[in-house]
Amino acid sequence: QVQLVESGGGLVQAGGSLRLSCVASRNIFSTMGWYRQAPGKQRELVADITRGGITKYADSVKGRFTISRDNAKNTVYLQMNSLSPEDTAVYFCATESGGLGVWGQGIQVTVSS
Repeated sequence: QVQLVESGGGLVQAGGSLRLSCVASRNIFSTMGWYRQAPGKQRELVADITRGGITKYADSVKGRFTISRDNAKNTVYLQMNSLSPEDTAVYFCATESGGLGVWGQGIQVTVSS
């Protein structure tokens, strides 16, 4: 079973930037994505990227976040710029393996005003 490990979260001031990384335990051929869940809210898709590099973004992050992928390193990144307090959430990396969803443990991103 593939495992996903996120890193790069933390506390940042509004307007700042963070870069999240997610390393998979083996090569991933499926789409990889970043989701987030804020307190009291449902988990939502932030962005995803196919193995070939086709991307999709939530409207709330378009123009501020960039998802990228290094297939040789089994890694997907999320560059987050112009962060606002509304971006505060636990961010999860996710993919599909053998028909099943696979999730990382989640990493906290906190944006102070």
